[in-house]
Amino acid sequence: MKALYDLPAPAKLNLFLHINGRRPDGYHLLQSVFMLIDWCDTLHVELRSDGLLSREDLTTPLPTDDLVLRAARALQAYANAGQGAHIGVAKHVPAQAGMGGGSSDAATCLLALNRLWALNLPLGSLEQIGLTLGADVPFFLRGRNAWVEGIGEKITPIELPPARFAVLKPDAGLDTSLIFSAPDLKRSTPTAIISGFAADSVHGAYGFGHNDLQPVAQRLCPAVTEAIEWLGDQGLQARMTGSGSAVFAAMPHEAELPQSPSGWQLRQCGNMAVHPLVGWAT
Repeated sequence: MKALYDLPAPAKLNLFLHINGRRPDGYHLLQSVFMLIDWCDTLHVELRSDGLLSREDLTTPLPTDDLVLRAARALQAYANAGQGAHIGVAKHVPAQAGMGGGSSDAATCLLALNRLWALNLPLGSLEQIGLTLGADVPFFLRGRNAWVEGIGEKITPIELPPARFAVLKPDAGLDTSLIFSAPDLKRSTPTAIISGFAADSVHGAYGFGHNDLQPVAQRLCPAVTEAIEWLGDQGLQARMTGSGSAVFAAMPHEAELPQSPSGWQLRQCGNMAVHPLVGWAT
């Protein structure tokens, strides 16, 4: 095997995001449902026999030392001498959006190089590597929609009904650390349970709960409010995903949406039952 092409790295949406408290070490305790959507980056990996790692930006320029290269370096510690890779990244998922694009790229990179280098590391080992890169990476490695708790390490697979979503990313981004360090961030939402989420017939899977990060994000980034209001003008009830600045709304049916404001990214997405690379690590 010399190369693997057209490997998808799907984004995720947080259907809700509750902050239940804070540990003594400063990490926040959260609950959320992570849902895969068909807005994807694409990776290509080619074998190098000189032991070097290189990256080619096929669309949007990436930071010099991004999560893809960091993931490759972390996995290379298990590779044979001389095993390297050239990685092409076609970036489509926006950055600073709360959609997990960088973490998903890292997960796809780990799955691909584990196969390209014939390492055959089990999923649990890849998850341990992934957790050193970012809290969301293990979710993408497991490849199933999930109820997520703790600091992001407790992942329980769940099934979600098929649905369509309008996802809108304003031109402004948000720094996650600024939100989590904000003194006005609510950190006391009561703990929910999966059965309560599943049984919520009033709101359904796509109306349960709220996003505790959203009020702080709206204060720091007025474009989040503008995006929510823009979707509201289309008759859609929107909320922010993750730490933003992207917002989303469930769509009751296929609809033609007007062109979004200049510099914003608007896409109609479907959710995914499983990651396209699920099963690549046993």
